[in-house]
Amino acid sequence: MRILIIHTAFIGDIVLSTPLVRKIKESYPDSYLAYVTTPAGAAVLKNNPYINEIIEYDKRGAHKGIRGIYELGKRLRYENFNLVITPHRYLRSSFLSWLSRSPVRKGYDNAAGGFFFTEKIHYDKSKHEVEKLLSFINCPETNGKRYEIELFPDKDSLEKAANIWKANNLENKKTVIIAPGSKWFTKQWPVEYFNKVIDNLSEDENIGIIAIGGKEEMSLSLHKEKIIDLRGATSLLDLAAVLKKGNVLLTNDSSPVHIGSASENTRIIALFGPTVKEFGFFPWSRNSEVMEINNLSCRPCGMHGGKKCPEGHFKCMRDITPEAVTEAIKKYLGKDKNG
Repeated sequence: MRILIIHTAFIGDIVLSTPLVRKIKESYPDSYLAYVTTPAGAAVLKNNPYINEIIEYDKRGAHKGIRGIYELGKRLRYENFNLVITPHRYLRSSFLSWLSRSPVRKGYDNAAGGFFFTEKIHYDKSKHEVEKLLSFINCPETNGKRYEIELFPDKDSLEKAANIWKANNLENKKTVIIAPGSKWFTKQWPVEYFNKVIDNLSEDENIGIIAIGGKEEMSLSLHKEKIIDLRGATSLLDLAAVLKKGNVLLTNDSSPVHIGSASENTRIIALFGPTVKEFGFFPWSRNSEVMEINNLSCRPCGMHGGKKCPEGHFKCMRDITPEAVTEAIKKYLGKDKNG
C-alpha cells in the first residue's frame, strides 16, 4: 500500500503529526509512506525511520503559483498513491490531494476545498491536535493507543548538543532552556519578564540558562551575559537534541512547545496568553504545565494571537508574573534534584 501525507503548515503542526506517522506504520507495516511538506517541515522530519520519502513543496520557489502546484501534482499522480491524508485545511493542500488522483483522499470536514476529498474526517475541536490527527487512521489494532511525538536528531546534532554542555560546564548543573519568541506578538511574554527570570535563576550557580530561537529572535534584548545564547545557531534537529538534554523548557505558545514534547524527561512550562488549551495545541508531553490567567473575559482573542492586544492592557501575559514562573521552575528543579 502506498500512502501519502500532505501537510504544509507551521513547524509545530508538522511536529504534531509524527504520532500519526508512527500509527500509519504500525497499522500498515508493509506500506510505503511519503510526506509532502515545506522545506522547514522536511528539515524537522529528517531521519524519521517511518517515512520512506519526503517531498518538499516549495510554494515560494519551485512550486510557486498554479503552474508549480500542477507540476507537483503531476509527480504525485505518477507515484500512484492508494491513500492520501491531508491534515492541512487550506485550499492548496486540498487541491494538491485531488491532483494526486488517489482513489482514497481523506481530509477534515471543515477544510477549504473539502469537495476534493473522497472521505471527510470530523474535526473535533474538543480534542488535542494529536488526537485529531490520529483519527485519520481507523485500525482496531492501534486505535486507543497513545502515540508520542518523535524527532530523530542525527549523530552530528547529538554531538553538537553534547559539546555545548561540555564547553559551558553544564554536566553537573540543572539546565533551564528559554524560548522567548513567537511569530505573533501577543503570544510573546514580555522580554523584561524573561530577563527577570534569567536574573532570578542566575543567582544559583548550579543552574545553567540557555536561550533558543531562530534568527528573528536575536533582536530580543535578553541579558546575554547570564545565558548561553543559541538563538540563530541551531537547526531544528539541533534544537531537538538540545531540548532532550535540558531539565526545564520555558516557552511561549509556539513550536518549541511541540519540539520539547519529543523529550519526556524535559519539563515544559508553557505560557498561554491570547490562546487557550481548549484550542488543542497545549503540550502533548505528560511532563508539562500551562501557566495562564483564567477568568479574563477577553480570552481567547484569536486562534493564533495577533500583532497587538485588542483591549490594550495585555493582561493575559502581563499578569503571569516572573516571580510565579521562577517559583514554578525552582519547585520542579528542587523536586527533580531530590528524586
